[in-house]
Amino acid sequence: MTDSPAQKSYRIEDLAHHTRTTVRTIRAYQDKGLLPRPERRGRANLYSDIHLTRLLQISHLLNRGYTLASIKELLDAWDTGRGLGGVLGLVTEVEGPWTDEEPARITRAELSTRFGGTPDEDAVAEAVELGVLEPVDGDPDTFLVPSPQELSVAAELHAAGVPLSAISGHLRELRGQVEHIAARFLEFTGEYVFARYLDDATHRTDAHAAEAASLVRRLRPLARQTVDAELARAMRVFAVQHLRTRLVTGQPASPREETRPVDLPVETIRAVERLVGGAHTSLFIALAAEREVRARVLDGLVPPEGAHTELRESP
Repeated sequence: MTDSPAQKSYRIEDLAHHTRTTVRTIRAYQDKGLLPRPERRGRANLYSDIHLTRLLQISHLLNRGYTLASIKELLDAWDTGRGLGGVLGLVTEVEGPWTDEEPARITRAELSTRFGGTPDEDAVAEAVELGVLEPVDGDPDTFLVPSPQELSVAAELHAAGVPLSAISGHLRELRGQVEHIAARFLEFTGEYVFARYLDDATHRTDAHAAEAASLVRRLRPLARQTVDAELARAMRVFAVQHLRTRLVTGQPASPREETRPVDLPVETIRAVERLVGGAHTSLFIALAAEREVRARVLDGLVPPEGAHTELRESP
């Protein structure tokens, strides 16, 4: 290895040693176009800090789960003389935690205590499959809990009488719906916010990537806040309907039937919004329809006018 104040040069064996990789791997990266060719000096191939940095970046991305093909796409798209510092910062920001919640650990004994005192290995296995619990290497009696809040909700539901199998089934259904919401939020923000950073080659600079990373930090809480607000609104609307239906009929309400979309004239909806406000529009329309249905049922129970007289005059 030859040193100079401005630039370091590495033979391939030295480069492999400094990056904790192998000569074979370095050559394979060169063949795949992931690594620039070395500089030829006489009979020696010499590598620079550029190669060292690139190898570390590739290792970093591999550890994050990227394939070599996707890494090459990143390099081809972003490393056009501007460097990868900005895009790697953006990747780090996007892959960072999307919650302030801290993971915790729990033992099998503690799980049994929180869920009724009786061990349920089938429920534990399902929780591991769902990612609610994560096994700890070398300690089969301890689990990592990525979201202690989620586990606490499950414990409260179980204490209220909900079977563990029903809780797992509900979580599977809920997860699919939430993932759909997350995908739509990303499509929405991607179209209107990030398109200019990710689609326009003139904005693929470190400065613009840093600006995009800053936007991720600012937008991160918005998804959760929006879902929280909409969930609160929906719970207020449907909890009232559910309770009313249960009290009147003695039967549980069917959320799918209650939430079936119905086409209404725009002017009708606007009139209701002016009358009761946008937050109460759905509830008002549902209650008005319910009142009309009940009125018609009552009308069917009342005999037509004159029917009693005819009955009295019959022999």
